[in-house]
Amino acid sequence: MRAPSPKLLRFAAMLGLMFGALPLGEARAANGLEMNFWLSGPRYDGAVADCDKALPTIATQFWEKESAFWNSSLKITGFSAVREVAFRPWQSDNIPRRYCTGDAMLTDGKVRKVHFSIIEDGGFAAYGDGVEWCVVGLDRNWAYNPACRAAKP
Repeated sequence: MRAPSPKLLRFAAMLGLMFGALPLGEARAANGLEMNFWLSGPRYDGAVADCDKALPTIATQFWEKESAFWNSSLKITGFSAVREVAFRPWQSDNIPRRYCTGDAMLTDGKVRKVHFSIIEDGGFAAYGDGVEWCVVGLDRNWAYNPACRAAKP
């Protein structure tokens, strides 16, 4: 079998470009049913829990991560100076988030900063609020490095 000539390849490419640029049908806007039912999209209320509500989740997830992945016995024993840093710091049509910071007391006796955000409908399968957090100095997989800066607004 013989390879196609360069002239034939150029012709086929031009033909493809011409047919690809032609409209096949007119573009239509979504009808009433599609707009009201199928294309409804997420609706955020901005009802995000207060900073204190996320602390048990952070303590549990921290212990699970340290014990399962890093073979460490570190646990968070308490929190202090927890405060909100920002709420919806970007445009209002983004997913609502509450950014918080505080101090975490660990079982090694050290107090470390913890930065976290609570995300509306950010839980498993968009059920409930989700929490993303980072303990400064213990971001061992560098997910929020340097010094947990990516966990801040």
